[in-house]
Amino acid sequence: MLDVIQSMLVVALPAATPLIFGGLSGLFSERSGVVNIAIEGMMLAAAFFGFIVGVRTGNLGLALGGAVVTGMVMASLHAVLSIAFRVDQIISGTVINVLAIGLTGYLDRKLYPSGAPAGQRTLPEIEIPLLSDIPFFGEILFRHGVIVYAAFVAVVVAAVVLYRTRWGLRVRAVGEHPLAAETAGISVYAVRYASVIAGGALAGLGGAYFTLQSIPQFQPLMTNGRGFIALAALIFGKWTPFGVLGAALFFAIAETIPSTLQIQGVHSIALEVAGTTLFDVAIPYQVFGLLPYVLTILVLAGAVGRAVPPAAVGQPYTRKA
Repeated sequence: MLDVIQSMLVVALPAATPLIFGGLSGLFSERSGVVNIAIEGMMLAAAFFGFIVGVRTGNLGLALGGAVVTGMVMASLHAVLSIAFRVDQIISGTVINVLAIGLTGYLDRKLYPSGAPAGQRTLPEIEIPLLSDIPFFGEILFRHGVIVYAAFVAVVVAAVVLYRTRWGLRVRAVGEHPLAAETAGISVYAVRYASVIAGGALAGLGGAYFTLQSIPQFQPLMTNGRGFIALAALIFGKWTPFGVLGAALFFAIAETIPSTLQIQGVHSIALEVAGTTLFDVAIPYQVFGLLPYVLTILVLAGAVGRAVPPAAVGQPYTRKA
């Protein structure tokens, strides 16, 4: 049993990585008052252009930088539409998602009609000396890729920035009461722009995981809804960094359950009493695949009513004369 749990958690931590970065991306944006449902599009675009930079330069460091810059560019577009033009923030985010899907799909077919070029590499996995040899926990926590470790560091950094720095105080003030913040001399526009673009950089790292850490190729729609699950993790985590971490791990573990059950040969639900099988119902593998999404719906159904978002989130701000 312990071997099953260990193998599931070894897979769950990397699976949580894009959810953590996506959740933190939404955290900075929404804490400043800008709704961000464009996380999916930002990650997808970052995955693609990070891959392109890696293929063209052969330098994974530049590829990682390209993914981050792509996330920031997409976030800048969302910021301009939402803040400067005061477009409905849900519509703006939807536009970003549709743009990313169409652009990456089109360019992928044009540039690589026969598949990804050979020779592309992924970022190395790092085994932390001594710690990686700890029984049970060593393999779970200390044998992962660079981006996986960076996700957990980012949670701590985000908590420090939001709750222990002047800039974090300004972000929270703008997200709660922008007029009062403006009266106190804080530029609401500047804080919101900076927060959304910083969130784009984090989404870029989440996108980089797919093509620079997980597999050395790009596949259309490879983010597979992770941006929306990250948004769910943000809500379930009550707009806090460690809440995002916990929710992301929860959803990642739920995501690994179907594959773990299939590997272990679980294909049915049976009830046996006193040696007599009362029923044995076969379960199609598609049902297991639905589990992460069903859990997301159930969790949000129970959490949304108790999760209180920033007071001014989703409200366009007009500077007072």
